[in-house]
This record gives sequence, structure tokens and C-alpha cells, in this order.
Amino acid sequence: MNQAVQAYSYAGPSLLADGRLGLSTSGGTALSGPQSHPRFFSGLLTQAAPAAAGLLAVADVALTRYHQPRPGWTRDPVVTCDGDRLRFESFSACGGVYARLDVLALDGDVLDRGTTNVDVNGPLREALARVGGRDPLHLGVGPDELAVTTLDGAVVEKKVPLPSRWLRGFAEVQVIAAAFDLRAELRGPQAVRFLRSLPKRANATVWAIPAGRDLRVATAPAPGGVCLSGVGRIATLMPLLRFAKALRVYGPAGGAGHQASGPAGGAGHQASAWELELPGMRYTLAISPQPWRGFSGEGAVLADLATDEAAEDADVVGMLLNFEPAVEIGLLADRSGLPPSRVRAALTQLGTSGRVGYDLHEAAHFHRELPYDRDQVAELNPRLTAARALADSGAVRLSGDTAEVTTDGGVRLVRLAEGSCTCPWWFDHAGRGPCKHVLAAQIAARARAEVEA
Repeated sequence: MNQAVQAYSYAGPSLLADGRLGLSTSGGTALSGPQSHPRFFSGLLTQAAPAAAGLLAVADVALTRYHQPRPGWTRDPVVTCDGDRLRFESFSACGGVYARLDVLALDGDVLDRGTTNVDVNGPLREALARVGGRDPLHLGVGPDELAVTTLDGAVVEKKVPLPSRWLRGFAEVQVIAAAFDLRAELRGPQAVRFLRSLPKRANATVWAIPAGRDLRVATAPAPGGVCLSGVGRIATLMPLLRFAKALRVYGPAGGAGHQASGPAGGAGHQASAWELELPGMRYTLAISPQPWRGFSGEGAVLADLATDEAAEDADVVGMLLNFEPAVEIGLLADRSGLPPSRVRAALTQLGTSGRVGYDLHEAAHFHRELPYDRDQVAELNPRLTAARALADSGAVRLSGDTAEVTTDGGVRLVRLAEGSCTCPWWFDHAGRGPCKHVLAAQIAARARAEVEA
């Protein structure tokens, strides 16, 4: 498994004391440039208890391996300040659960905009769990706002292995979420009732089926339903229910067939997203189609990345990003001179290095900067690398809407219109993006079209 090691270096541990929450930061990019310990915000969170519980929920997801649980490393959450809100994000250790807390009710000074990691240590977790009431909480994101200043320059350093699937998951989930529709919205009491009605077995698979203004739990797919495979993977919603104002449920557009797994996976299993509206903030979970399927292998980014112009377009579009609360594709198209379809592909390319996320509630992308080496990005999609090698070697023979791709394992027949293939990988993993043979055929077909034009 490809993986890098991320070194966190904090000026001191994050602390919560006397109504002051100081989040220590490590590295990152800001409008003012690269920073070792950036300062982004100093002010009040108007709702202390839900903010503390939401931050703890994001940290819990980073701590948890939902598929085949076992002790492991904890990855510190990422926070982005865009001047309008704070977005705290994390991924589960197994790569199948993405969590984000959008803190909207800010009252204070935005000192800079950008992205960094924040230290969430054991003592801080215990302190967050004890926060009660709805009194304001002073928050400082940056080392100068540490609640206790008698640490005599104590430095906290952590070295955490980061598998490639972690970064690939950030890229995949924003593409998958962008294709979701809102399927249901429940007000507070209904949301609490529905979530508490779910089976207690953590590995249970259910479908949330719209029923008027409510949702009912079913054990089989139905039109308009949203799949939840592994009920235990939304466990971090439960401590937040006492603050819940609404629950919104999102699923793939196009019905039950979208993103269904292949013969090995069980028909109808789909990714989904669950958004809890809290006072002054939103907590969102995105759940992969099945517990054993991390987002990193879904392949949703590959079609966009296979285009010849995606990398160059990403350089152009990337220079226009400015940590905006919402990235407007039309505005980027106007500023870059690119058509919207190429802007979307460029955003996907930027997502492979963690520079773009997607907010379902806003139906818009947002800008962030994860601390990853861009030189490693090309290694994160081996299917695409193999496809380009096949196309460059002349292994693809096009014939109308079909193609024959010659490999060491034999000749594979690709149907371009359907995006299907006769290879064993496609039979086992249909629904997890195109195989290398389909990608190779698409690359060759585009090259032929350019020559003929």
C-alpha cells in the first residue's frame, strides 16, 4: 500500500479551559502564504455545547476504523477558514466515512484564510465531552490563542502514516457528492425519531424510504430510497440529536441503479450523505456504498482525469481559487475562458491533491489546501496510469462504438457508449468507475477525434 508520513508539529497542545478553546495548528496554506502555525480566527462560538459536540464527532470519525475495527493511528482533523465559516473535516481510518462540521455562527476576527491541521488530543476530547449549556465559547484557531500560556514553549510533534487512500477519498467523495440529490428533510423531532428507530446492529443495511413528510426504514431498496450500509457508521450523529433542528438525507441522482455495486457487491448498495442541522452549524457524514468499500476505490474521478487538458486547466483554475465560501463554476468559466465542463474536470483534478471539496447544502464546491506533495498525486490513480500506458503502446483498436484492447491477459472488448468491458475486474467491480481498458479506449477515441477534426 502506498503511503506517506505526515509530520504534525504544534507549538503546544490544544486546550479547553475557562470557556476558552485554543486549537493549536500545524502547517498549511493561507492567503498570506505558507505558515508553520497559522492563525485564522479569534472570537466567539455562539453555541458552546453543539460546537464542542460537533468537533468531538469529527475527531471521533478520524479515530475510528468502521470496517474490521482495530487500534490504529489518529489523523488530526483539517480546518479551513474562508472568512465566512470554519469547516472541520476528517476521514475514517478505513476510508469509508467522511465527516465535516461547518461552523457558521462566528462572532470575532478572521485573521487569515486558509487550511491547516488542528491538534485534537486525549485531554481535549475529554474536556469537549464535558461542555454543557448554550453559553458562548471563545475559540482561537492558532497558537497565540492557547487557553493556558504557562507551557514554556512546549512542542507537540506527531508522525502519522497517511495511506494514499486517505487523499484519494477526499478527491472521490467530492465528485460523488456533487451528483447527489436531496431525498428527504425531516424537522427536529422527526429526525430524532427516525434515527433512533434504526437497527442497533452496527453492520445492518437498511434503506431510508420517503413516506410523505417522514422517512421509514426498509430492508430492501425502493424508488426514492437512500441506502445506509452499516448503520453503525452514522453513530456520531447520535450524540448530536439533542441539538438537532433538521436532518437532510442525500442520495445519488438517477435512482437505485446509480453506483450500484457489481455481482460481488450486492445490487442496490449506494453511497449516501446525512446532514444534521444544528444551532449555527451543520454536521455532514458521507457514507460509502458498503463498509468494506472505501471511497478511494470508487473511481468517480477517473473519467475527468483522463482528459488531455485536465492538468493544464487545473493549473489555470487553481490560480483563481481564493478560499471562497463557495466556488462558482460559471464565474470560474468566465474568468478562465474555459467552458463549464472543463472547469468541472479541472476541479476534479484539483481534488486529487485535496484542493477542492463539495458542500451538499450549498450545492457548491469549496476551496481548501491539504498538505500533500503534488508530485505524489500521479501515483494515486494506478488505473489511469495503466490506461495511458495501454493507449500510448497502441494496444487499443477502435471500431465504431467498440474497441478491442490487447493486454497480457488477452483481448478485452470495450463498449464505449456503455463504458463496459469484458475483463474480470469489470465483472467484479462494475459501478466503481471505469476499468483501465475503458479508460484506454476513451483516451484513444478522443485522440482519434482530434486528428479527424
